[in-house]
Amino acid sequence: MRVLVIGGNFAGSTAALEIKRKLKGNADVTLIDRNEDFIYIPSLIWVPIKRREVKDIVVPRRRILEKKGINFILDTALRVEPSENKVYTEKGEYEYDHLIIATGPKVNFDIAKGVKEHASYIGTPVGAMKTREKLEAFKLNPGPIVIGATQNAGCMGAAYEFLFNIEKWLREENIREKVDLYWVTPEPYLGHFGIDGMPLGEAMLNKFMEMFNIKFRTGVGIQEVESDAVILSTGEVIESKFTMLMPPFVGVDFITNSPDLHAPANHFIPILPNYRHETIPNIWAAGLTVDVKPPFTQGAIPFTLPKTGYPSDVTGKVVAANIIKTFKGETDLIEKPWGKIMGMCVMDAGKKEVLLLSNHLFKPRTFAIMIPNVLYDFTKVLLEKYFLWKLRNGYSYLP
Repeated sequence: MRVLVIGGNFAGSTAALEIKRKLKGNADVTLIDRNEDFIYIPSLIWVPIKRREVKDIVVPRRRILEKKGINFILDTALRVEPSENKVYTEKGEYEYDHLIIATGPKVNFDIAKGVKEHASYIGTPVGAMKTREKLEAFKLNPGPIVIGATQNAGCMGAAYEFLFNIEKWLREENIREKVDLYWVTPEPYLGHFGIDGMPLGEAMLNKFMEMFNIKFRTGVGIQEVESDAVILSTGEVIESKFTMLMPPFVGVDFITNSPDLHAPANHFIPILPNYRHETIPNIWAAGLTVDVKPPFTQGAIPFTLPKTGYPSDVTGKVVAANIIKTFKGETDLIEKPWGKIMGMCVMDAGKKEVLLLSNHLFKPRTFAIMIPNVLYDFTKVLLEKYFLWKLRNGYSYLP
């Protein structure tokens, strides 16, 4: 059986490693990614403030995958032709019996005028390093800062983390009193997170904003970003000498260029609860590339749900298990809709943290709790060390 995986971060690497581990010689597994290294994306929030270097949070893919018997191809996938069971890349073409699409997302910087030109973005190593450069220049001439998320965004958690880390960084640089710090978000209330909130979450974040003297605007979008200001959807103009915004995610060009996938307008992959494509039985999706409907009613300013590392890892395991079942002729495939995955997240707050735990990501839940730790963010650091160790050793079967 030939299994082709497009994308090799959390979901893709996990799926490839699990299939090869369990089927051994019965599966010829090939993983294609345009990047040589795995990136532990959650720690990118620390790169701009020099708490981490990029080299600290990357793991070379080739050595790990090939050691486990997986073919690694450094290439860019261009499109898939499901009728041919073939993926076309910049360097060639690859046939498959089962295809796993785990490409992650593309960032829509065109969501509002000036976002691409004037706002920093911390979701990639290049973006994080450019943000570091801007902060170094900012120190010499400090002023107001705006941090937040645009309309249609879903990754509010990383922006919250960056906000609190910047607040601590300003104090460490002895320039906090010179900076008016603003938080802007499409969420209807603080701590919605795109999951309809957590018990006591809004009250806790309101207290954080008060404690750290952070001004905030909820239920707003971005009309325009200028070099020295942010204009909100309400028409309010906030002066800003440094702006960091999380734009929305959409599906990558590989999906856009593959019309037979019948992806919706956001260009994510339409899936069944078992992560099989809705209409193409030998195509599967895992991680951030899956299409998940928001579990809440949209307000005047639209936004969406978060897709983080833990559920990506889980969906990679589900896809692997279901492909193995299919290979064995079994029909009782595992179903684990995104919203039914356990919620497990650690929000860093500048060497402080908040643990978010729930039995389901989306409501209804029978268990949900937010636990603040104001002493040190050791859980966040521990998770980073654990995932990097797990990846360096190819231990895909571990939680």
